[in-house]
Amino acid sequence: MMAPAAHRIGAGRIPIRDASLYVDVTGHGYPLLLMHGGPGADHWTLAPFRQLADQFTLIFYDHRCNGRSQGAPVSSMTFENLTADAEELRRRLGYERWAVLGHSFGGHVALEYALRYPGSLSHLILVDTAGDSRWSQHNAAEVLARRGYSPDKVELVRRWFNGEFPPRRMPLILLRIGSAYYSRPSLPLVTRELIHGGWRSKMRPEAMIFAGRHLLKGWTVMDRLGEITTPTLIVAGRDDFIFPPEHQHELAAAIPHAHLQLIDRAGHNPHAEQPAEVMRAIRDFVSA
Repeated sequence: MMAPAAHRIGAGRIPIRDASLYVDVTGHGYPLLLMHGGPGADHWTLAPFRQLADQFTLIFYDHRCNGRSQGAPVSSMTFENLTADAEELRRRLGYERWAVLGHSFGGHVALEYALRYPGSLSHLILVDTAGDSRWSQHNAAEVLARRGYSPDKVELVRRWFNGEFPPRRMPLILLRIGSAYYSRPSLPLVTRELIHGGWRSKMRPEAMIFAGRHLLKGWTVMDRLGEITTPTLIVAGRDDFIFPPEHQHELAAAIPHAHLQLIDRAGHNPHAEQPAEVMRAIRDFVSA
């Protein structure tokens, strides 16, 4: 049942453990926590999911050291702290259990959360993510090379996911490699994303660099996914270069009874390229 306190929390920072997390609760209905990707991004990258507010109470937040959250050093960005933050937020909002959605890096956090706090989730939704860091840190550049990208962009992608860039270069790198994130990048699509909240995003390059150099080095939960008993939906763009379909099949096979839905004509952000199909999949999954 929804806690009355959840209705009274507007967008802003609230103290959670040793950090001050930026939280935005909107909508009404069953609670759905949304974990954004990056790292170094924020909850506005998940703006298309706001259209689910007619059916769910949506809990958006910025991970510690990301977006508009403050108060904790980047060295504290560990999976132990990231998952404990989410669990404390659940308790603070008064939910017994909730559905959890994680996109990209947020999916890594969601998997860790499901393994560490299995009693807190009713549903697990994974959007273009992985259970192993080698897909982004080693394989993504190789995929782009096979797709005919220039050697300098391939090397830039390798450095990007391994945190090998100076903070001031983050916006310029995104401009150079941004097209790879889409199935068919177009000006109308980018414009739509900006209008629906993309312009509000606050980048934190130090989080991306720390994760690439430390947090994600050698990270994997593939050998533990059989422990997940939460009903799981995996949604991914068929053209994603970071976590391609071959890994999505591995992920679905490793999680008991997981359902996999690949989205045609979509890359790493299917919720932006094919929002109707993604939202329908989530509504049907949680309702069932």
